[in-house]
Amino acid sequence: MKLWNKENTNTSQLVEAFTVGRDKEFDILLAEHDVLGSLAHTEMLESVGLLTKEELKLIHKELNNILKEIHDSQFTIDQDAEDVHSQIELMLTQRIGEAGKKIHSGRSRNDQIAVDIKLYLRAEILKIKSEAKNLFDLLIAQSGKYKNKLLPGYTHLQIAMPSSFGLWFGAYAESLIDDMELLSAAFHITNKNPLGSGAGYGSSFPLNRTKTTELLHFEALNYNSVYAQMTRGKTEKSVSFALSSIAATLSKLSMDACLYINQNFGFISFPNELTTGSSIMPHKKNPDVFELIRAKCNRIQSIPNELTLLINNLPSGYHRDLQLTKEILFPAIEELKSCLQIAGLMLSNIIIKDNILDDKKYKYIFSVEAVNELVNKGIPFREAYKQVGNQIEKGEFNFEYKKGLHHTHEGSIGNLCNDNIEAEMKKVLAKFN
Repeated sequence: MKLWNKENTNTSQLVEAFTVGRDKEFDILLAEHDVLGSLAHTEMLESVGLLTKEELKLIHKELNNILKEIHDSQFTIDQDAEDVHSQIELMLTQRIGEAGKKIHSGRSRNDQIAVDIKLYLRAEILKIKSEAKNLFDLLIAQSGKYKNKLLPGYTHLQIAMPSSFGLWFGAYAESLIDDMELLSAAFHITNKNPLGSGAGYGSSFPLNRTKTTELLHFEALNYNSVYAQMTRGKTEKSVSFALSSIAATLSKLSMDACLYINQNFGFISFPNELTTGSSIMPHKKNPDVFELIRAKCNRIQSIPNELTLLINNLPSGYHRDLQLTKEILFPAIEELKSCLQIAGLMLSNIIIKDNILDDKKYKYIFSVEAVNELVNKGIPFREAYKQVGNQIEKGEFNFEYKKGLHHTHEGSIGNLCNDNIEAEMKKVLAKFN
């Protein structure tokens, strides 16, 4: 069944297979939202006199039955149905008769799919927000727990200055705050109602778009009907930027973990059940989880560019090109949720080595402390720097690291500022309301 079928329509099977593509595969994810959109649309149709109260009651009863089938994983899209919209309308018409044929009044498949995608993306953004907040909370907890576990900081991949695992965990927690800022922006771009814009040029029916906006809990309308259609692709791209930002944080964290578990670093380890082995080297414990997080998140970071290449030269109005946004973005959403969850599992089981800086290779890591100590005694900084540099060159540097040493400035080893970081996260989370 095709919503656009007429008596003499006869589409080539080859053309049909090509144009449908993988649509049904991803439309299953939209089924719940298609029903919710139809519930709101038909309630609005009754309010403006395009459905009777009896018809609305009949339609809503059966739509809720279909919704239950979706929630119970009993919903499928028939081979002959073009998409999820066709399937639900067909099921409704088969079950309740003529009233089912009336639900499309004042609606185009264009604004139907637009509202489905916005409802789906809005729900998925909130799920990602929750997963990211869980990881944030873990990072903050680990930051506090390991604030006195020192490790070397690096610049240019060269040993630089002392850092701590508290500082390391906290850095990625704060990185997630900026990522959530982008996710919040994507949420507000998504949370606008395109329903009622029709094919992009409105409707002569007396539709009440404010009513469907309220029923679907959108915060606002896409007011201009042409722009409502232009949000297709743009909405997906906005969401993809937010996903990409979170993915970048996870990818960098994963690269650090891969380095730190390496025997040449040896800073961290994980229980055997969280690592993999080699088929021929019995000593191997490979960080496959972090390698896959890194790879998956690097791929997610390509999504904004892929969507840009897809939609960049499209004029206004609907184009079938937009169908492909689903197969680009939807799998990336699932991948990111999976990466956030597995990163949490790994970091909650991390094992951190004690006394890392006792290794002689870190002999010079406190050179800046030695310079600062001289400056505190009244020696000009450049002179102090020169003295310590000469000691290092002559092999005479012997600064005694005092256990429990803590810098006092914000963001340094002993002052993690996690209370401030948590406060900032609360501010960002409030923006989703």
